[in-house]
Amino acid sequence: MIKEQFVKIYEKSFKENWDMKAYSDYGSDINFTYAQLAEEVAKLHLLFEKAGINKGDKISLIGKNSSRWAITYIATTTYGAVIVPILSEFNPNDVHHIINHSDSILLFTTDKIWENLEEEKIPDVRGALSLDTCECLYQKDGESIQGIVDGLNESFASQYPDGFKQEHVVYPDISNKEIASINYTSGTTGFSKGVVLPGNALAGNVTFGIWTKLLQKGDRALCFLPLAHAYGCAFDFLTGTAAGAHVTFFGKIPSPKILLKAFEEVKPTVIFTVPLIMEKIYKMQILPMLNTRAMKLALNIPLLDAKIYAEIRKKLINALGGEFFEVIIGGAPMNKEVEQFLLKIKFPFTIGYGMTECAPLISYSNHNDFIPFSAGRILNNMEVKILSSNPYEEVGEICVRGENLMYGYYKNDSATKEIFDEEGWLHTGDLGTISKNGDIFIRGRNKSMILGANGQNIYPEEIEAKLNNMPFVMESLVIEKNGKLIALAYPDYESIDEANIPQSDIQILMDENLKILNKSVGTYENIAKIQLYPNEFEKTPKKSIKRYLYSQIVN
Repeated sequence: MIKEQFVKIYEKSFKENWDMKAYSDYGSDINFTYAQLAEEVAKLHLLFEKAGINKGDKISLIGKNSSRWAITYIATTTYGAVIVPILSEFNPNDVHHIINHSDSILLFTTDKIWENLEEEKIPDVRGALSLDTCECLYQKDGESIQGIVDGLNESFASQYPDGFKQEHVVYPDISNKEIASINYTSGTTGFSKGVVLPGNALAGNVTFGIWTKLLQKGDRALCFLPLAHAYGCAFDFLTGTAAGAHVTFFGKIPSPKILLKAFEEVKPTVIFTVPLIMEKIYKMQILPMLNTRAMKLALNIPLLDAKIYAEIRKKLINALGGEFFEVIIGGAPMNKEVEQFLLKIKFPFTIGYGMTECAPLISYSNHNDFIPFSAGRILNNMEVKILSSNPYEEVGEICVRGENLMYGYYKNDSATKEIFDEEGWLHTGDLGTISKNGDIFIRGRNKSMILGANGQNIYPEEIEAKLNNMPFVMESLVIEKNGKLIALAYPDYESIDEANIPQSDIQILMDENLKILNKSVGTYENIAKIQLYPNEFEKTPKKSIKRYLYSQIVN
């Protein structure tokens, strides 16, 4: 058990970094020092107290990356309530489901997202508050939350007549055994799994980040990965806040063009990203330069190639702000071509491995110690074993246990029992080997999770489940091709024949299914096209589709 309480980490940071910059919202004039951050947290504590929020109550939080999002998260966990972060891209039905399934009684959201939600579909929510204006958007009949919010500044001034000071930052003793967060791995109704994370799992990641000096006092972080995603939340935000760094929240869609401009302005001291971002930068910024005739000729000249690669490295580093010590890549497998190029130019990057169920980190190495094509070294507070007779050479399922583990899936005992064995090992569903030094090499994905363009987890089985229930579809398979989701569909020929539909019209039927399907999933889960597949998909003895056989067949 991590000795330092998760909530006390932030009590200590606020006091020690009182006058330093804490948060900024990119592209706006919204800024907070640690003193102002601590005061905003105290105001929310007062609101919770007056509203009768108890320790352990669930509070849902949905919105784009912002200072207010982060303040709400910190205030909830340091009060002793349980935060339920929800990806802002989830469609309204999924949001309703998560709020209800998590037993949330308060909701913090942006005005735009609230416009698409229906209060009658979240009957247990006592009130909804705006992340944009801090106003009460809704209160249940008989509640007094509106009045509490309206009088909050006056109540706060009355409680702290001489002003809010460092000595007022005192958070309750909350054991790291207590639940701090429930992170939903999916937003699709009927398939959602809420990952129950104790304070210990969050503290394990944060203390590791501080111990390894990923972020230090006065450092700068550009937080562009979705905060509701465990990776960005744990490091840019939670570790940054704990260390006394200045975190700039990037609330826009992180296209390479806009993101590169933000890197130039913020000049982060470390960059946490996903493979897709680096792959897009490589494709758009570097490949065009490498593919010119003059460059190809120059790279064939001995000694000149080294100078050219050094210049490209310098340009890439400058494009990312020029002041970072390393780029940490995680969340999905890295494109091998891109990784080989980054190694060739001696770019300071490393690749880590984790999952939401570990809040998220399992392995990491500093870029100076990083073994090419590995996923970093197993953390000292985690154990890993490979289910194979020779884990150093023979590929097997990766299993983990240790400080960062979740308790299980919220109100889902069957899924919890399925992922944990009797010895407490969590079966990741990923396949790989380990070196004798403890470096993990991921050789394949037993799980089929796809990483969306903005870092969202996409679970194709859930999209397939919707598509399989649509007219004239026998079974389907969703795969990623060139950054787009494509659905392969094996038609239900029996139903088609019974309906006297000519085979030439099957694609028209599928195009109609596509329109309906995309309305029922998150925007980041939208399918670009449905491609007909002539036969049943090949399956394992357990009747699972052998996905790896179909990754390259899309037209």
